[in-house]
Amino acid sequence: MGKSWFVTGTDTGIGKTFVTCALLRSAAARGLRAVGMKPVAAGADCMAGRLINEDTARLMSAANFKAEESLITQYCLQAPIAPHLAAHDEGVAIDFARIGAALEQLETQADRVFVEGAGGLLVPLGQDRDYADLALVLRLPVILVVGMRLGCINHALLSVAALQARGLHLAGWVANRIDPAMLRFEDNLLSLRERIAAPLLAVVDYGDENTTIDIDQPLAAR
Repeated sequence: MGKSWFVTGTDTGIGKTFVTCALLRSAAARGLRAVGMKPVAAGADCMAGRLINEDTARLMSAANFKAEESLITQYCLQAPIAPHLAAHDEGVAIDFARIGAALEQLETQADRVFVEGAGGLLVPLGQDRDYADLALVLRLPVILVVGMRLGCINHALLSVAALQARGLHLAGWVANRIDPAMLRFEDNLLSLRERIAAPLLAVVDYGDENTTIDIDQPLAAR
């Protein structure tokens, strides 16, 4: 079992940070040193004279040891827009080697590192690179967060197909119930379980802030 994973999702606003924090809490509860990364964060507020992204702050709060913020987020961009657009507007070139060096440092300090993307797998990070490329460069297995709402089957299966086309390994997926009124939830969940050839790590109920997700113990094994 490795020690680092890349967390992506079927869309933006479907709970990647929520799930990453749940993974961190579970690892910490097992006595493991766990930390999250948000290498590129778009959308930041000025606090105490410095820029801070809400997702970065949540990941730092969920970790069970204090790592340097520069190792958590390498690029904190101000505008809450697609990261490649925010980077372009600020004259920033996103350097994968810089992100990789930060990950290597965190891996010397932690037993578990969860690297969270922004938006979905194919969100650009430059003119000809995206988050799938970053996951490949970092050599990380992927955890896919599926936002359970109408349309999620298509979004999830397209994401899985994109992962496979890029040669990435899908370590597992999480069904996050972001729409509590979703019709035929169990049938949609079953349709995904039948079609995704990777472990279902957890089914997260809407708004369950105490959720923990154990990467080492998929739902089917419990």
